Amino acid sequence: MSFYVVVGAGPVGRETARLLGEEGHDVVLTSRSVGSNALQNVRTVQSDATDAAQLSRIGRNADAIFMCAMATYHRWATDFFPIIDGTVRAAETVGAKLVVLGNLYGYGQNAGSPLRSDLSLDPTSRKGTARTIMWQRAVRADVPAIEVRPSDYLGHGAISYFSLVALPSIIEEKPTAFIGDLDATHAWTFTKDVAKTLVAASRYTGEWDRAFHVPSQHASPRELIHKTAAMLRRNIVDTRSYSIPEMEALGMHELIEMSYLFESPLLVDFSDAETLLGVKASSLETMIADTLRDHL
Repeated sequence: MSFYVVVGAGPVGRETARLLGEEGHDVVLTSRSVGSNALQNVRTVQSDATDAAQLSRIGRNADAIFMCAMATYHRWATDFFPIIDGTVRAAETVGAKLVVLGNLYGYGQNAGSPLRSDLSLDPTSRKGTARTIMWQRAVRADVPAIEVRPSDYLGHGAISYFSLVALPSIIEEKPTAFIGDLDATHAWTFTKDVAKTLVAASRYTGEWDRAFHVPSQHASPRELIHKTAAMLRRNIVDTRSYSIPEMEALGMHELIEMSYLFESPLLVDFSDAETLLGVKASSLETMIADTLRDHL
């Protein structure tokens, strides 16, 4: 059996640790606020990923380090870089492969559709630029690296545009507003499928220093809203899209920057992950049910 370190104890990090532990591997799940743990073969250790020396001690003899840590959304441009630097230095020190959880922001607003994992990164936002710099740092490391890129999250405990903006209104049967074109097809990614892809990527026997897209489901925001309401047995009172002035008035400044992702179809090609990693996307119904676990 192998030894793995998972940095970041959010929904994806915990699920990644769970999958590895249930396979019989020795796993350390670490973050600044790692909390309690009852996962099989998983030890929790409180640490700060920016402290490369501490993370190196934790990760001694690790086969791979999974970088699943998350920075506060509006502080990506400052807080993410020390996290990736500390994780990369630790991986180099212990000689561990590096599996990085990224996203699609780095492709930018001008990328073609569907997005392919071999496209060059050309960010058009501050957050996309931060993600691009993080991957550039990882791919320059002295150890092999892979980045796994999901789209917008669905799943229990996931903090996403859908869970923050639309879901509360659906639950309360209030008029539901979202961002962008409600009828534009969009890729939605299940947190558990992200973890499956991370674990599968860590065993990839081909050439590293590349990216994989997480297998996802495509549906318009309107379709997702209606399917969610139906599962909750709620009535849809009204559905509309926020205007930019409304978003500004409501303080949704971070969402405005990334709203281009919802203004036109966002299609993702994940065929390489299906073919090379053997990962398939869960059904949209499964994703929604898990998102609503505390509400059904």
